[in-house]
Amino acid sequence: MGFGLAALNRLAGSPLLDRAGLRKPVERIVATATRGGFKAAGAAQRAFTATTRLRKPARLAPAPEAGLFDLTPDDEQQMIVETVTEFAAEQLRPAAAEADTTLAPPGDLLTRAAELGLTVVGIPEEVGGVGTERSAVTNVLVAEALAHGDLGLAVAVLAPSAVSSVLVRHGDAHQQATYLPAFTGDDVPAAALALQERTPLFDVFSPKTTARRTPGGYRLDGVKNLVPRVAQAELFIVSATLEGPQGGPALFVVESGTDGVSVEPEPAMGLRGAATGRLVLDGVSLPASALIGGGKREAFTDVVRSSRLAWAALACGTAKAVLDYVVPYVNEREAFGEPVSHRQGVAFQVADIGIELEGLRLVTLRAASRMEQGRSHAREVALARTLAAEKGMWIGNAGVQLLGGHGFIKEHPVERWYRDLRAVGVMEGVVTA
Repeated sequence: MGFGLAALNRLAGSPLLDRAGLRKPVERIVATATRGGFKAAGAAQRAFTATTRLRKPARLAPAPEAGLFDLTPDDEQQMIVETVTEFAAEQLRPAAAEADTTLAPPGDLLTRAAELGLTVVGIPEEVGGVGTERSAVTNVLVAEALAHGDLGLAVAVLAPSAVSSVLVRHGDAHQQATYLPAFTGDDVPAAALALQERTPLFDVFSPKTTARRTPGGYRLDGVKNLVPRVAQAELFIVSATLEGPQGGPALFVVESGTDGVSVEPEPAMGLRGAATGRLVLDGVSLPASALIGGGKREAFTDVVRSSRLAWAALACGTAKAVLDYVVPYVNEREAFGEPVSHRQGVAFQVADIGIELEGLRLVTLRAASRMEQGRSHAREVALARTLAAEKGMWIGNAGVQLLGGHGFIKEHPVERWYRDLRAVGVMEGVVTA
């Protein structure tokens, strides 16, 4: 226990355990530590230093304005979606059940995901990426494809991209030069966008975490919850209420090795494969350069909207997984000498799942299209968020009902998808489009 939960998880990912026959005992230790409670200092695995100088922040240009709204992916998007879909089917779906049980994703998941280039495509060329324009539609399609494999593991994979995305859109030249190069290589750091808090009637625009101005910068105090891979994360972007006459919700860059940063496990009903936990900020001293976007509310609002759109995309992917699973099930499952799909009550409910899913995808993609073109998208994101929260949970529940007793047992993945889809309505932050 003295090495902390992060060390245990790194040990669990080592191939030497298989040769020594110690895989199962170590996994049991990790699961026990996660469930029973463990508090450790934040992971301090690398020093973030500026590797280049930027005269001004590097931004992605808006996508060209389209005359017509077309849902058809272009050739490049189609290739990306096919690649990510294959990765989700081969890497995420088979590992999902074990990750849900052990409360941790596979140890090398981020490394394998980095090989897809999911992070580097959203980073401008000036800081080592390959991005040229904002691609919210592509990001939505990628999130949807990953969530079709498993929503919890998709969150673990996409969490670092959320941090790099915020830095690209709102970070200054110093912040970009210091942190973004780490996200362009093969060793992408575990990172998380921490907006969620464990308070009644939580309002993301009024965080209870506080940021007080000090002579050298800021002092942060508060607790963030349901932060993915919190024990392994090396970098956080944290929301806090900046006190003072020009205060309000603001975002700060926090390195996990900073004094006063500690993490605690927080197993949840869903998203268990994302290894969620609490991030505790106790008198954390930050330099003035840690403030993102100058503390402007417009920057904070953009991040929140982008996050809500990404959660809608994740809901689309997992809802599609439910539909793809229940259709063959009801066609093959027989009762009273015929497939249960011959019953109108069953057939109509399957059709309703398909209808609600198509509506959710349409609204989500429309919001993404307007977002990447730099057009107003507040209304569309709000609609997507509302539909994802309501219809996503309904689809998960309908999937469980259609499987009958089988929907209640872990032999079938629908019960896990139902638990994950319930998270969509309460989560803030973590992922961005």
